Amino acid sequence: MDPFVRRLIRRLHEPGQPLSRNRHFHTFETPEGRRALRTSRRLRALQRQILECQSEGGVLRVQRSEGGGDELRIELRIHRANGRCVSRLGEAELELLSELPGVREALEAAEQDS
Repeated sequence: MDPFVRRLIRRLHEPGQPLSRNRHFHTFETPEGRRALRTSRRLRALQRQILECQSEGGVLRVQRSEGGGDELRIELRIHRANGRCVSRLGEAELELLSELPGVREALEAAEQDS
């Protein structure tokens, strides 16, 4: 992942003073800025799903994809909804996702259950 995109995503996720999209609109008009916003939204949605899955007693499974490489497959199963969400993440995206509140603990608990 591009270091600039990674830095933007981290700034967007800062709990105290997140980067204002309105104040820095020129930054988010660039392809890198749009990629950072898209990735940030995706990671936030995945964070919500992971925390909801954990609170509802669903099953969270983390597996490496079969092709090897640096891509991870995160599978969420939520019993109540009788459905699942499968997301593919690169190592950099997983690192950024793990920095969000509550996610690292949920992923570590899922790995211990496996």
